[in-house]
Amino acid sequence: MTDMPRLPGDVPAGKNVERMIRVDHAGEYGAARIYAGQIAVLGRGAKGDTLRHMQAQEQRHLDTFDALIADRRVRPTALLPLWNLAGVALGAATAALGERAAMACTVAVEETIDAHYAGQVAELGDDEGALRDTVERFRREELEHRDTALAHDAERAPGYRLLTAAIRAGCRAAIKLSERV
Repeated sequence: MTDMPRLPGDVPAGKNVERMIRVDHAGEYGAARIYAGQIAVLGRGAKGDTLRHMQAQEQRHLDTFDALIADRRVRPTALLPLWNLAGVALGAATAALGERAAMACTVAVEETIDAHYAGQVAELGDDEGALRDTVERFRREELEHRDTALAHDAERAPGYRLLTAAIRAGCRAAIKLSERV
């Protein structure tokens, strides 16, 4: 919380907000790339319109963070080329496993982002009310994506628990790396 006294070794408040913007930008970039990979494989099938709708929302999120990066002069992560490749590969690989696996990927990513965004909302004070409101709005849309994926039988994907656990672990690692690099 912003009311608590700063302790030695704490990241200065302004730098912490920069990290939030950097990692959220990277996350939305990665999500858009995951959907691009899924659409490349499944775009002409029954789930194509659903995937395109979710990708369009992720693109809007990315556009918002692109603007925040520029307006606040925040350095984007140097890992964007890696997240481009990793995102498309993850999207295409899960889609190649089938529609349910693609939806399981969405569940894992969106649940990880929900927890991440919820932590940011709790941490941001009134001085960053606009950013907090933006993150909360995007968080709700990410939960809509999760719910859509669950409605499309994500939990019936072969190896659902293992697949989602692996994707969640990868997302958490990407978050940590993107905050700093």
